[in-house]
Amino acid sequence: MSSYSIKDLEQLSGIKAHTLRIWEQRFNFIQPQRTDTNIRYYDNSDLKQILNISLLKDHGYKISEIAKLSSEELTSEVNTITEVQLQYPDQIKSLTRAMIDIDEEAFEDTFNSNIAQHGFKNTMINVIYPFLGKVGILWLTGSIGPSQEHFMTNLIRQKLMVEIDKLPRVKNNNEGSVVVYTPEGEYHEIGILFAHYIFKSEEKKVIYLGQSLPFEDVRFVVENNKPTAIFTAFTSLPSQNDVQFYIKKLEQNFPDLKIFLTGMQVVGQNLEIGANSIVVKGVDQLTNIEL
Repeated sequence: MSSYSIKDLEQLSGIKAHTLRIWEQRFNFIQPQRTDTNIRYYDNSDLKQILNISLLKDHGYKISEIAKLSSEELTSEVNTITEVQLQYPDQIKSLTRAMIDIDEEAFEDTFNSNIAQHGFKNTMINVIYPFLGKVGILWLTGSIGPSQEHFMTNLIRQKLMVEIDKLPRVKNNNEGSVVVYTPEGEYHEIGILFAHYIFKSEEKKVIYLGQSLPFEDVRFVVENNKPTAIFTAFTSLPSQNDVQFYIKKLEQNFPDLKIFLTGMQVVGQNLEIGANSIVVKGVDQLTNIEL
């Protein structure tokens, strides 16, 4: 079972830690457990409870009214709300509950309703990416287990691959192509799959090589296919030194290519970036990339 700090609850629910502590004392919504060293923590049921309370509160329920609801009544009210059109923050909370419960049906309902209302691209940008950002923080701090993270990312990966396959084939043209991959040891694939989707939807030629690609294989593809750009992402490589070394290696080996870099190990980090490298700071910038 996963455990969460009060900061984790704040991060996922949007409710300040100070407020959560007041609710603990006044309404007895959740009761933290303690480790052997007397450190407070919360479990999956606590997180789900807070997410449900937060959803009702965002829809105009008074906290005093929520406090009177039984667990069954609370769940019923939440289910009633989620049957109608929700805003993006509500959908992110719904995905978080699906992750906690390992509930594929709940994921499908939330994901598909968003696509029907907003389209695939907007769903990815406004719901899935903010959700994954929160999950990433919890993953790095050890607050959620591998099973929960893998469950959600694999479902999202499947959706991306289906949408990519639906797009029409891009014919060879003289405008160049982009090689898309992650470096060896980097297994987070959602970012490069969405980049693949965006590039292909804009009729840009993509050479998609997937995750954890050895550098010599990158060199082989570049030498034999003559792309005009490389797109790669760094999410969990061991250290900033490793990332900095790899970027310099790319720049030195492929000085004539545009090198697009993204991921939490690059964005906002104090890295030396050469003239032919470009940091893609946000998912919304993908549509502005010129090869």
